[in-house]
Amino acid sequence: MSIEKNNHSLLAVNDEGDEIGNDHVSSTAETPMRADAFEKSTEEKIEIIRQNFENIMETLGLDLTDDSLKGTPLRVAKMFVKETFGGLNPDIAPKASVFDNKYQYGEMLVEKNIVVYSTCEHHFLPIVGRAHVAYISKGTVIGLSKMNRIVDYFAKRPQVQERLTKQIVQSLQKALGTDDVACVIDAKHLCVNSRGIRDIDSSTVTADFGGKFQNENTKREFLEYISMKTTFEA
Repeated sequence: MSIEKNNHSLLAVNDEGDEIGNDHVSSTAETPMRADAFEKSTEEKIEIIRQNFENIMETLGLDLTDDSLKGTPLRVAKMFVKETFGGLNPDIAPKASVFDNKYQYGEMLVEKNIVVYSTCEHHFLPIVGRAHVAYISKGTVIGLSKMNRIVDYFAKRPQVQERLTKQIVQSLQKALGTDDVACVIDAKHLCVNSRGIRDIDSSTVTADFGGKFQNENTKREFLEYISMKTTFEA
């Protein structure tokens, strides 16, 4: 009887975990990290992931002696640690240098159509879309490219889109010393587009409005800016 109960309990936990993953629920605004997350070196992490991915490929029945496949475990390991999930490394966090607002520019500044490449933490499939970020200066401004780098840094983690949106806003609020920051992200999730329901047309929109952006008029102005068509001819 105890074994049967344990099996049922395990099944219930697995079902619950799968449902949470399918519903894209996030339990915290912080990326869930273990206390020992940074004890291993980059090289150690790459080697461990290489071995584990090799086991995955072998379990799937792939022939790792084939010229096309034999280098794949190492390539994937390097990609995970240095690229796809590089945003887990605080050593490469962008330096959010700010400057005095000497122009006395008091309107909102909007950086739109920032490319987002992230990874769904529930199925480890890509999230691809655009972020639109804005702030109203409270005496300081930040370099435009830094806003792109902040988006890219937090995107390079296993993510849920709601958390990513909040992390971008919170990072800019801290750097600029103001609550007046907003972010909207519109992205496609390949865990929806390429598996399960396989709806290739749907996208997910999330938003976080801080400070003055919670005012309906300010919010509307921001949304009108990001809906404007941007044209550029070289």
